[in-house]
Amino acid sequence: MKDNNSKHLVNLGIPDLINAKYGKMSKSQKKVADFILEHYDRAAFMTAEQIGAETGVSESTVVRFASSLGYQGFSEFQKELAQWMQGRIGVSGRVNSKYSDCESGEIVKGILTMDARNILDSLDVFPFDSMENAVTMLNEAKTVYVVGLRSCAPLAEFLAFYLNMLRGNIVLIKTTNVSEIFEQMIHVSEEDAVVGISFPRYSLRTLRALEFANERRARIITITDSSFSPLNMYSTCNLWAKSDMISIVDSLTAPLSVINALLVCFSMKNKDKISENLKRLEETWNNYQTYENDEILGIDGDALE
Repeated sequence: MKDNNSKHLVNLGIPDLINAKYGKMSKSQKKVADFILEHYDRAAFMTAEQIGAETGVSESTVVRFASSLGYQGFSEFQKELAQWMQGRIGVSGRVNSKYSDCESGEIVKGILTMDARNILDSLDVFPFDSMENAVTMLNEAKTVYVVGLRSCAPLAEFLAFYLNMLRGNIVLIKTTNVSEIFEQMIHVSEEDAVVGISFPRYSLRTLRALEFANERRARIITITDSSFSPLNMYSTCNLWAKSDMISIVDSLTAPLSVINALLVCFSMKNKDKISENLKRLEETWNNYQTYENDEILGIDGDALE
């Protein structure tokens, strides 16, 4: 049987349990963890020997990996992994069938109502002190790195776009593999801040980016779903937003609202400087007819006053 702490963690899903224990694993066990997180659908039907051969470690290392998660042996871990995987498929099927017999109007009403509820639920549990800390970190950082992959990529791009406009020295991490993340973050230091954005299913690459930044003593801000998120292992400041899967897509409405709030809070703390930056930017757009007097009307430095 699993120990009580592991039993609590596994209720959040196998990936959450692995991520929660990842920092205390050996280098070889981390290879097993990475493989299972990336290929859990295959791992659920492989023997410990096969996983060991796939990852270049011994069979006994795979067994010790399962034990490190609180299981009596690999077979117990594999059984629960298979059950978790089947549960995900079952939940996915139920979610997809929720709107299968609805008219478009009903779907629109249901989706918008759920998005609104996500925002209100996020407000109920939001750590307001963390917002002040996040603004301070963004103010004091020499460079701000923004990491958000897969479905969180649009959130990361949105945040990076406006932060670059408001303060500059922003690096948006764009990549499809872990090695490229490290290459783009090679200069991160204790003078910098890193914003990591991820929601269930959490991105392993985003987690590794935060682990790397933590080793470099950078200050880390996470935008994630709760205190149980594995991203919190490395963060200095956590901003929470509820993100539920609606049918086949992730609901990012509440996370985007939190990002909007972060940008506005940052702006209000730097009104004079940002107002001047936006005025210079608007002059540049006008001089080069960047938007042909279209979208530039929406950005007004006086709005900060």
